[in-house]
Amino acid sequence: MAKVFIYPTTSLILSDLVARFGHTPLSAALQVRERIQTPGLESPPLQITPEDPKKGLRYAAVEVPSGVRGRMALYGPMIEEAEAAIIIHDADYSFGCMGCARTNELIQFLLRKKGIPILDLRYPRTDEEGVEFVAAIQEFLKSLPGGSP
Repeated sequence: MAKVFIYPTTSLILSDLVARFGHTPLSAALQVRERIQTPGLESPPLQITPEDPKKGLRYAAVEVPSGVRGRMALYGPMIEEAEAAIIIHDADYSFGCMGCARTNELIQFLLRKKGIPILDLRYPRTDEEGVEFVAAIQEFLKSLPGGSP
């Protein structure tokens, strides 16, 4: 079973597909759920700890906008865990929105730099493209160690 970073990280559809084929999706939804359910966080409704901004500095310099550093405090550890990634380009907002162009560029750079298997796809615009889209994801996930046949 591989840990698969999904992009956009808010995509429940991608998260479900990865899980259905026997892998662990690395997504923002799971990270946010963990933060909300963790007792003792001192700054609701932000759900951050004093250590989170420091974590973001590991992935983005102090000159980078604070929003990028904040997002990287969440996404950076997932990138470190990732054994593979699925990146969807030009996705419809309803598929999953990332919200920050600079963070998006940094995430993709760090994933490529890591040298893990990456599936790059364009978001489908027709029914035929949708079928090919799901088939490509299925084949990629099957090719990873521990995937379902």
